[in-house]
Amino acid sequence: MADVAIVGAGPAGYVAAIRAAQLGAEVVLIEKDEVGGVCLNRGCIHTKALLESTKVLSTIRKASDFGISIGKMSLDFQLMMEKTYAIVKRRVAGINYLMKANDIRTTKGTARIAGRNSLEILKENGGKETVEARALIIASGSEPMRPFPGGMTTDEVFQLKAVPNSVLITGLGVIGVELAFMFNALGSTTTLIGESPSILPLEDQEIATHIHRMLEKRGITILTKARILKIDETESGEKALVSAEKEQREMIAEKVLFTDRAPKIKNLGLETIGVRVDNGRVVVDKEMKTNVPHVYAAGDVTGGWLAHVAFAEGVVAAENAMGLQSTIDYNIVPRCIFTNPEMASVGLTEEQAKARNYNIRIGRFPFLANGRASTLREHEGFVKIVAEDKSGEILGVHIIGPRATDLISEAALAIKLEATVEEIANTIHPHPTLSETLREAALDAARKPLHKAK
Repeated sequence: MADVAIVGAGPAGYVAAIRAAQLGAEVVLIEKDEVGGVCLNRGCIHTKALLESTKVLSTIRKASDFGISIGKMSLDFQLMMEKTYAIVKRRVAGINYLMKANDIRTTKGTARIAGRNSLEILKENGGKETVEARALIIASGSEPMRPFPGGMTTDEVFQLKAVPNSVLITGLGVIGVELAFMFNALGSTTTLIGESPSILPLEDQEIATHIHRMLEKRGITILTKARILKIDETESGEKALVSAEKEQREMIAEKVLFTDRAPKIKNLGLETIGVRVDNGRVVVDKEMKTNVPHVYAAGDVTGGWLAHVAFAEGVVAAENAMGLQSTIDYNIVPRCIFTNPEMASVGLTEEQAKARNYNIRIGRFPFLANGRASTLREHEGFVKIVAEDKSGEILGVHIIGPRATDLISEAALAIKLEATVEEIANTIHPHPTLSETLREAALDAARKPLHKAK
């Protein structure tokens, strides 16, 4: 009998396997596809690689700003995809190497709970294998949702052979915004729709409003409070019947893309041992424990959608499966959007802080006033710090601008350490760098701005 058996080798599963092995466990990791999960094989790595290609494209288009003249330029979508798949292949190979280096036994197949401590593995060739383990970790990930026939899902979008002339994307969250930006930058006529009253409804509304304007400025049509009722195939493309503001209209696009996903719990056999499921997700506590003492769950299957959270959850699940006492802190989770410019945030939004009855002060600093941003010719965006008024403790940081996804880690650490705006302001930051924008926003919140007029 193994110490730990893990269902799914995505971010939560393979990291849980590594951590359990480090603690001396005999680990069995079961995956029906490639290691790395949706994020690596059909999701975030593809999106970010293609978005990076569009950033290079954008830089080339403004080459004259750098004093460089460039001749005729062309976009080779197939070559972009080949380069992306090469990145994925290297990453998959790297994870497989880590499994071998940590003496983790991987087995390919579809797992189903067969008993209290047993999993039945169905192989591709029709054969079966039984795995016995003292502890089970469910990390089966998520699957795309297609509400009715027609359209494509996020699992299928990266199988495209050419850039569609037009695309209609459903979902106003991170995935929808990133894909809308990507297709628009690649030349597609892009429409983004969703049922919420604004894009990025969970983010600071000042930031969300800025991104909304940024997308519209680039020619992306955005429809809020809207949903697709059905799709019909036509000679001109896919005709979607859209309900928006109590009215119905028909919209035609070459491709319709659904971005919603759901925890992958079907056919896992959770009911066999009574694992609690609520609203389609496996219910866990802060130790990643289910209601069944020796069964844990981590990653998308618990209802979260961030790979870096899945990494952390996998570690916590593995440590508790091996007898340690470990918990996860969801209060400090960076959120990133890889548009151009990028957006990143951590902690409370201004709206959340006010709802919790904090007396707050706000510090802002524009990238337009930052020297490094000037040398990069990337001036759009700003840093916003939300702090408790009396103590100056940082409650939230929100960034839209160049390299925002890298800058946010300093803010996350500051909130983790309960730092104040004065402490950030009194920390020397190198010049000229983008990181100075954080210090300048802190100086603004501390009411002693240097490179910004009062």
